[in-house]
Amino acid sequence: MARSGSSSEDYVRPVRRLLVGVLLIVLFGLFLLWRIDSPRVERLRASVVDQVVPRLEFLSAPVTGAANMIADFQSYSALHEQNQQLRRELQQMRAWREAALQLEQENAKLLDLNNVRLDPQLTYVTGVVMADSGSPFRQSVLLNVGRRDGIVNGWAAMDGIGLVGRISGVGRTTARVLMLTDSSSRVPVTIQPSGQRAILAGDNTIYPLIDFLENPDEVRPGDRVVTSGDGALFPPDLLVGQVTLGSDRRMRLRLAADYERLEFLRVLRSHETEGIADPGDLVVPPEPEPELFGPFLPAAPPSRPEGSAQAGAEGG
Repeated sequence: MARSGSSSEDYVRPVRRLLVGVLLIVLFGLFLLWRIDSPRVERLRASVVDQVVPRLEFLSAPVTGAANMIADFQSYSALHEQNQQLRRELQQMRAWREAALQLEQENAKLLDLNNVRLDPQLTYVTGVVMADSGSPFRQSVLLNVGRRDGIVNGWAAMDGIGLVGRISGVGRTTARVLMLTDSSSRVPVTIQPSGQRAILAGDNTIYPLIDFLENPDEVRPGDRVVTSGDGALFPPDLLVGQVTLGSDRRMRLRLAADYERLEFLRVLRSHETEGIADPGDLVVPPEPEPELFGPFLPAAPPSRPEGSAQAGAEGG
């Protein structure tokens, strides 16, 4: 076994040396051929190039394809990384956009609260809506102002546009606002321009009913509805909404307040009303003036002297 291995090596080494020598001679001949400046040699070089180059292109096609694939993969990797970076930037932009929208809405609501026109005699306290306890049976929200801020039950609450409800329950630092849509809410209103008086009755829907109209024929959809001030429940002329015709063909109200985005509410301080102890004092008959009614009054009987009166008494 050792001899066979050594004999094979003895045959391979001379063949390898022969091939290397032949390759060197061929390369040297090509070098000389390429360096000789002669028309015949130039034609030979051209023919060699014409025969070899197309085959080299065919043989180099896999290498070129592999190089192109590597370049495409590198480009795809760069595009993937750039895409991931753009996605992260887009996510940050969305977060900034949401924050900007929230700030814009909050700013708009605060501007509405500052620009709403009220009676100069009315003062107010602005509170932030902390929780919405809306349910199928009760419609109310919770504010972060309460008894320490002077809030009293029954005061009106508005957003930047219209009336939202009234205070129904006051704590030390919180207050609950009963909305106009609650089924227990009843508010006297005036419909303009007809001047019709009515009652706005909540029914736990976004469009409360308009009941007890004196003359419904004078009311049209789109008419403006404000508080009437009857019963001293709310200050008069507070915007409530517009008349609309419901699907049940009944008069309803499209509220001016944006109930879906209640963030700030303005609580109006109402003036204390003077109580009436004796209703009879309201109507007092006027006293007649003597110079006007004197000629029409019956004449008084003539007075008799005291002497004649005594004489008559003695004669009787």
